[in-house]
Amino acid sequence: MERVKRIFWLIHLSVWVLFTLLAVLQLKGDNDAHWRTTTVGFIATCLYVFYSHFHLLTQYPGKRNRKAYWLRLAVIVLTGPVPFLLIYQNPWDAGHYFMNLVTVAIFLFLSWLARVTETLVLNTIRKEQLEKQAVEAELYYLKSQINPHFLFNTLNNIHTLVYKQAPAAPEAVMHLASLMRYMIYESNAATVPLAREISYLRDYVSLQQLRYKNSPVADLQLAGEAESCSIAPLLFIHLLENAYKHSPARLEPGDLKVRVEMREDSLTFSVQNPIAQKAARPLEEPGGIGLPNVRKRLALLYPGQHTLTIQNTGSTFTVILTIHGLHREVHERKAHLLHH
Repeated sequence: MERVKRIFWLIHLSVWVLFTLLAVLQLKGDNDAHWRTTTVGFIATCLYVFYSHFHLLTQYPGKRNRKAYWLRLAVIVLTGPVPFLLIYQNPWDAGHYFMNLVTVAIFLFLSWLARVTETLVLNTIRKEQLEKQAVEAELYYLKSQINPHFLFNTLNNIHTLVYKQAPAAPEAVMHLASLMRYMIYESNAATVPLAREISYLRDYVSLQQLRYKNSPVADLQLAGEAESCSIAPLLFIHLLENAYKHSPARLEPGDLKVRVEMREDSLTFSVQNPIAQKAARPLEEPGGIGLPNVRKRLALLYPGQHTLTIQNTGSTFTVILTIHGLHREVHERKAHLLHH
């Protein structure tokens, strides 16, 4: 905000310098013998009227205390020509006085126009900043809603591995450390490389696999160049978490199918899971953190640039998320943040 105000004052300074030069050229070109004093007096009157009214509008915005405003405005109108008459060394010249009243009226209007314009711009920027802060706060809240039960269960599983001195224990600890590092530190960025998000999903899958004795129950496949684009962090985890949560207790190898496909400027993420015969809770539990969370984040991050398709066959549940114009969107978001 302070930067915008400095820009406005630079505009004021530039306009007044240019206006003074034009006045000098005009009066000097008219062969006015007193062009110096005339110029100084004229500019002094313009400055006095303009900034007196400008600050008066600042003191009495809107309809607050209109009587005091009109009283001070009358004083500005009556005393407006005085700087010119004093410098021009003819303070009792009635002709010059009434001629300068026209100048007073013009610069009263210009000061009002400048005040209204600045107020409109500042209020617009202030409103955009407040909206941006609200969006960022909501995104932070939505992003932070990773199920704590998963972390507790993972720690219990690792404790069991350590107690049994299983060879998989050190690797499990490394996966958990990588997952926590991403959640706490790296996900604070507006966007992350898609490859890093996929690595985070792999860590999550590896930790979930501790619950199953079978071969990997999740089949995660990647098509395309993950290094070629960036996305919002923690965007897919709720969909994957939802798939685990609403699957049967017993899963066969490859029952959970996760696909990430990158095509030109679009990204498709899909996850399919078998549906438990007697689900403990509905797939879109009111107040839950699964699909409603994802929908809210997508609406904030990629408005008009995504499609979210849900397919329920009775035996399998599939969610397909496609984000369009991904490369272009990243550049536009950077420009948007610079604007704010």
